[in-house]
Amino acid sequence: MTQHLPFPHTRIAVVSITRHGIALAGRVVAALPGARLFAPEKFAAEAAAAAPGAAACYAGKTAEQIPILFSNFDGIVAVVSLGAMVRLVAPYLGKKESDPGVVVIDEAGRFVIPMLSGHLGGANALAGTIADALDATTVLTTASDARQTLAVDLLGRELGWTFEASHDEIVRASAAMVNDEPVALIQEAGSDDWWLGHANGRHGPLPANLQRFARLEDVDIARFGAVLWISHRALPAELAADLAGKRVVYRPPVTP
Repeated sequence: MTQHLPFPHTRIAVVSITRHGIALAGRVVAALPGARLFAPEKFAAEAAAAAPGAAACYAGKTAEQIPILFSNFDGIVAVVSLGAMVRLVAPYLGKKESDPGVVVIDEAGRFVIPMLSGHLGGANALAGTIADALDATTVLTTASDARQTLAVDLLGRELGWTFEASHDEIVRASAAMVNDEPVALIQEAGSDDWWLGHANGRHGPLPANLQRFARLEDVDIARFGAVLWISHRALPAELAADLAGKRVVYRPPVTP
């Protein structure tokens, strides 16, 4: 299922280092108008044919291109083995909040694997878009996607929502969701259309461990492993201590 990407196609680099892989990379570029194909200069003719007007060739080692791609692109798609790509990007990894989304594809075009920054970096969404174009299989290994449960760091993103939470709070809330701990979701603002077709394309019913409320004050906070609060309000001072470390606050756009 094609997903809404969190960045424009013009911010996507497609990399291939073999003649056969370049042909496949050209198909990926065609599916992502504005994306750029990067290949070794010895395959300049093949790259130009695969991605007319969108190919860039480089001299030297592919490893030398990785820091440049990390700095200049939000999404990197590599027609390279998973193991090779792990070794290539390892020296440049930072934080999942800032690393680009990285996707790898096998040369046969059968499998599309988001390997880095699946949620915040958009790799899972990018992989879904590419898999649709190639009629390939997306290999999702993030727990929330494998189990089709709520991805707390994606909730409402396609609707323009932002969230307020520390890294540790996101980790705790995500763990509570995938481990079937009780999770409270309070919606005081924003569209109700945040589940079907959103959060990486969920289709089924809401997770059984997710309990919905209309007001934050209605929640017995101690009963829940995490609290997801969708609101325009400031956090009530009297609840701040009880919510510390276990809350994620979502801010929908304020409509006139």
